[in-house]
Amino acid sequence: MIGKEPLPGDGQVRVTFRLPDTTRAERISVVGEFNNWDSTATPMHFRSASAGWMAAVVLQAGQRYRFRYLLDGREWLNDWYADDYEDNAFGDSDSVVDLSEVATGS
Repeated sequence: MIGKEPLPGDGQVRVTFRLPDTTRAERISVVGEFNNWDSTATPMHFRSASAGWMAAVVLQAGQRYRFRYLLDGREWLNDWYADDYEDNAFGDSDSVVDLSEVATGS
């Protein structure tokens, strides 16, 4: 699941990525265009059984960003609640978080 919270002033949005506690992995990262597909840049943290895995990033409103989850450095997973999906060069698809119509705070 993806949460979007417009931040006051400068057209940015706090995007919170969540996976359920039933996602079995030792470590999970959010990997995408916003972090140059760096598998170590945005680690998720296990919060609790009710909250599951979470990570937050601040992104520019008005854009779309491809991303995927990487479990234990070897298994790719899409977000089934993503705003959209786009085919990638590896014969699979990427999840998309769409901030093109998110109203920014003032």
